[in-house]
Amino acid sequence: MTVSTNLAAIRERIEAAATRAHRDPAAVRLIGVTKGVDPSRVHQALDAGLLDFGENFVQEAETRIAALEAAATSAEWHFIGHLQSNKIAAALNLFDIIQSVDSLRLAEQINRRADAKIRVLLEVNVAQEASKFGFAPAEVSAAVARIGSLDHLELTGLMTVAPAGLDSGSVRPVFRELRELAAANGLEELSMGMTDDFEAAIEEGATMVRIGRAIFGERPS
Repeated sequence: MTVSTNLAAIRERIEAAATRAHRDPAAVRLIGVTKGVDPSRVHQALDAGLLDFGENFVQEAETRIAALEAAATSAEWHFIGHLQSNKIAAALNLFDIIQSVDSLRLAEQINRRADAKIRVLLEVNVAQEASKFGFAPAEVSAAVARIGSLDHLELTGLMTVAPAGLDSGSVRPVFRELRELAAANGLEELSMGMTDDFEAAIEEGATMVRIGRAIFGERPS
């Protein structure tokens, strides 16, 4: 399947999921996750009208964004991986949005190094998995208050990665809890849902879904 065909199928599924939830499909932003993807396939996605891309690694993103610079002038780049302190300066030069602010320490470091407003989301480890980064749900309100006082961070919402391998019924409570946390803290953006669970995420209120494999195919091993 071509990238454009895959994108068309994903957009149809997004529209159907939003319709089931009595939501406007235009309120759901599709982010193509380009980790390990050849720039030529990202170029195909651009040609098919995709304008949002998510990257997990700063160094890999530098190469890809440079290769696509002329073609991707209207694109927005989202950082969605764990951001190391020594990569903050590079990330600020590359990305329009940092979705994975997973600690107050990281937020404060980004704020110190930024010279203009940068949009951010807080990563919440809703299921409190030991293998994942992010704020515990009970920490979110205090984090929102602290980050709201930082001059260079524009906090717009919350992000989560649901546990792998759950069926739709089991994953919904994770998405629902993130939605409730966002509402309780006056935040509008909800980045949740990937290839295997994005339809459930949309039905639970996602405003951004992060999809790689279903658009670009399996990554090389």
